[in-house]
Amino acid sequence: MFIGEKKIARPFRWGIVGGGRTSGVGYKHRLGAMRDNTSFVLKAAAFDLDFARCVDFGKNLNMDEERLYPDYKTMFAEEAKREDGIEAVDIATPNFQHFEVCKAALEAGLHVICEKPLFFKVEEGEEIKKLAEEKGKIVCVTYGFSGFDLLSQMRSMVLNGDIGEVTMVDLRYAHGFACDPTGDKQAEGQKWRVDPAKSGPSFVLGDLSTHTFYMSELICPQLKLKQLLCDRQSFIKSRAPLEDNAYVLMRYENGAVGRMWASAVNAGDMSSQHIRIVGTKASLEWNDMHPDELYYEVQGQPRQTLVRAMDYLNPEALEYERLGALHYTGLIESWSNLYTRFAIAMDAKNRGDEETLKNLVYPDLEHGIDGIRWVTKCVESADKGGVWVDFK
Repeated sequence: MFIGEKKIARPFRWGIVGGGRTSGVGYKHRLGAMRDNTSFVLKAAAFDLDFARCVDFGKNLNMDEERLYPDYKTMFAEEAKREDGIEAVDIATPNFQHFEVCKAALEAGLHVICEKPLFFKVEEGEEIKKLAEEKGKIVCVTYGFSGFDLLSQMRSMVLNGDIGEVTMVDLRYAHGFACDPTGDKQAEGQKWRVDPAKSGPSFVLGDLSTHTFYMSELICPQLKLKQLLCDRQSFIKSRAPLEDNAYVLMRYENGAVGRMWASAVNAGDMSSQHIRIVGTKASLEWNDMHPDELYYEVQGQPRQTLVRAMDYLNPEALEYERLGALHYTGLIESWSNLYTRFAIAMDAKNRGDEETLKNLVYPDLEHGIDGIRWVTKCVESADKGGVWVDFK
């Protein structure tokens, strides 16, 4: 059980770009990072392109007004002059800014935590990978759902062979919160997501499915995607060429198959992410509306419900368990677990501790590049009329 005691010598001084008052994700980043004040302490921010709004928001968070900045370039330059300047930065901006801010942060000698999808092009990911290696810095990706304890239990059970050889992977992230097109023009967090210049070549494939695709990589690290076929739709016609619904079929190198349904127009559904991993002996099923329960179904036996925080779980599922059994967790526990791992990764990198980095499970730059490749290949397949394309 983890109760917030420090896992590194001291917390990282941390800044954030974007994530201001109108952001849909900024509060999650701040809560995740600062739930344990042993990992990160927020020192500086460029919350908003409107500087007056940035200052007002920062003051309402009890931040030092002198460390609220009009843009990320100014923040990086001014913080570099301080003995107590920031050591890591969070990028919580719309997609089109991720690459330039990430590159500038690494050049300023900062570790980076970035929203997903990481960038628009795989080549941009490879450029950042080279730069991060040169600078000796860590780049993390906020696949925010992936810190739930029972996902670690699933990973452990898959690797232990408890379900046999994986044959099928069934993924879904499909909600209905974009059924009303008026939000495309009125909601700050929605407007940029349906603008190709800011969101990139996709809507739900980048915004939703990258989460669940990474979670499948987390649970089944032995599976390597070989090919995929994507069919995407714009049911709200004004969103074209961006999709608000997509279906993806997958083929893995070991012969396993999979499918993904991503949608923002699944009217009325509040149960967004479902993951089912089918093996030759048994299956595992989890969904984020009931994150404290994992179904384990052995062929010919009654369904078993595994509950978070119980002693019968594997050690990997208990390491970051925070609340104890009977006390329900939520999304912020997942984000907090991720940020704790991010801090451990950054600290290990600073100390040259490659053994810790090798064994630490978190969404790193390689997974971010896989997410870029996933979106790119899905769009390629769909735009070619729904054909199979090679993943690598």
